[in-house]
Amino acid sequence: MKKKVVVLVLSAVAVAVTVFLFSYCRIQVIPVKEEETSMRAVFISYIEYMKYFDEKSDLGVKKEIDTMIRNVKESGLNTIILQVRPFSDAIYPSRIFPLSYTVAGTEGGKRDFDILAYFIEQAHKESLKIHAWINPYRIRNTTDTSEISEENPCFKWLNTNKVKVIEGKGIYYNPADHDVMDLIVEGVKEIVTNYSVDGIIFDDYFYPDESIDLENYEEIKNTISLSDYRLNNTNTLVKMVYDAIKEENDKVLFGISPDGNITNNYEMHYADVKKWLKEDGYIDYIMPQIYYGFYHETKPFIDTLNEWENLIQNDVLIYPALALYKAGEVDQYAKSGSDEWIENDDIIVKEIKVITEKARNKSKEKSIENSTHPSYGYSLFRYDFLFTATSNEQLLKERENLLDWLEK
Repeated sequence: MKKKVVVLVLSAVAVAVTVFLFSYCRIQVIPVKEEETSMRAVFISYIEYMKYFDEKSDLGVKKEIDTMIRNVKESGLNTIILQVRPFSDAIYPSRIFPLSYTVAGTEGGKRDFDILAYFIEQAHKESLKIHAWINPYRIRNTTDTSEISEENPCFKWLNTNKVKVIEGKGIYYNPADHDVMDLIVEGVKEIVTNYSVDGIIFDDYFYPDESIDLENYEEIKNTISLSDYRLNNTNTLVKMVYDAIKEENDKVLFGISPDGNITNNYEMHYADVKKWLKEDGYIDYIMPQIYYGFYHETKPFIDTLNEWENLIQNDVLIYPALALYKAGEVDQYAKSGSDEWIENDDIIVKEIKVITEKARNKSKEKSIENSTHPSYGYSLFRYDFLFTATSNEQLLKERENLLDWLEK
């Protein structure tokens, strides 16, 4: 009898230990798996550089970068979308582009350390990823050419068809010019070759206006429509960039963050998002700027997210960009939903919940074990609004709710 009791007790202990170990392992594994398969990103733009780096010494800039890295890490995010080429320039020492005035005060100015290298080094120490954000065509936001330095590659092309001064918009490279395409590709290769970035990303600035390439189009206008011509030009560049990245380092991802309005991509920017989400060899991920609330009258968030997801026919993954900057502001294009960002302080958290829930449902349908990059995620626009801006009370409440959610 005693032996039976001992056996029963030992069996019960064994079962209890097994249950405990199973539960413990399950608790440990799930967060790790979720951590590895999600992108939680924030954009850091040239606007942040001009705010935090202005007139600071190299040591002062390093301290600001350290603060940025610490804030991102402590918030629970894991990726930085870092603007490295905002205006035909660079925040790093380049053989192609001058040092950006946004980090040096003047174009071609001097810094005694490599800002990009320091960002990457400090981020990787904290297990944060860095995706290098490039604006491929923009040279200036203004039409003033006087401050463009001679070392800027656009300088020799001023007053030619390769560079256009567009009243009310700025100065841009001509997307139809093959020398321009080669320049952009070489700039990407320089980054991927010299820096251990985790990704390259373009934003939504593709075709800047409706006249920039008409001279080029004149030669072939009888063979192709203007719209198809422009889409082809953009596709050619995107394909060239993708191939160049993979040739240098196939582990580096290539993404694009297009206009959240799919129609605008075809009628204004000539970004062929449908092709990129159908055919392989263009991008690894898409980060549509779904800068809408739930009550936007023409582009409500959930419907717009569904539109984008329904376009995907290949293995490209979607990480929506979210409009934290709208908190507390009137959304003038939302019509009947224009006051949503004023009347609510948890819109971004709700949008993240929608994204993660949809992703979890999809992961049940399709194994993500062999994925080479995160299977779901999002990115917040932008750093200043998440950590320091105090423009209105509603933003502070939205930020507090968001940080509480992220830090859970």
